[in-house]
Amino acid sequence: MRIACVQLNIAFGDPKENFRKVEEKIRKAAMLNAEIVVLPEMWNSAYDLTRLEELADVNGEETKNLLTSLAKELHIHIIGGSVSIKKDNHFFNTMYIVNNTGELIAEYDKAHLFKLMDEHLYLEAGSNKNIFKLDDVEMGGVICYDLRFPEWFRAHSSAGAKVIFVPAQWPAPRVDHWKILLQARAIENQCFIVAVNRVGEDPNNSFNGNSMVIAPWGEILWVGADKETIGVVDINIDEVEEVRNRIPVFKDRRVDIY
Repeated sequence: MRIACVQLNIAFGDPKENFRKVEEKIRKAAMLNAEIVVLPEMWNSAYDLTRLEELADVNGEETKNLLTSLAKELHIHIIGGSVSIKKDNHFFNTMYIVNNTGELIAEYDKAHLFKLMDEHLYLEAGSNKNIFKLDDVEMGGVICYDLRFPEWFRAHSSAGAKVIFVPAQWPAPRVDHWKILLQARAIENQCFIVAVNRVGEDPNNSFNGNSMVIAPWGEILWVGADKETIGVVDINIDEVEEVRNRIPVFKDRRVDIY
């Protein structure tokens, strides 16, 4: 399975420019023969939260229209990172998953809101897991700050996820946490982790990429630099079952005591 990780410099508060750039990058990923393309978090507006009334995608319609049309045209699965949307007069940080026939097969509202970037002041938290299938492979998707909650990853892996996607806007000062936690989540859940972070700056934060693809043993297959790039990585899904059979942590869990 070939996966393309799109590490973007997101234009702050400029959805028009961001939609243009995302379309360009998805088309490039398809030219690189990727089967799945993965976008970063909040790529439509960045963290311009005070202007969400103006910037958020109403019901996600513009995002869904773009992703479904490109997926169908290019025959590529799209992990839509996440975008700011307005739904029922509330704002959410939402991920859309579209398969390569252009069908929207899953959506997820970020469950854990990050207070250091004021998400809790402007956004509503979701409460549902994000489990879906692409090419008959069970997968899951979470968003950025969700990474700090191992029980949320275990909920997805226990539900069958063999690949977990993590779009993010993870600030540069804590990038060491990002890298260590991603590797830990791959090892403890014995699954592939595909994490895509942004690069560049907004008025309050700097971001230095370091997007990563990590195998079930914890092997780092690819790390992005601190600039815009598309990282293309081939993964072997069979490795998940090999690792889980070798060290059967799911069977050995003591669910009677925790």
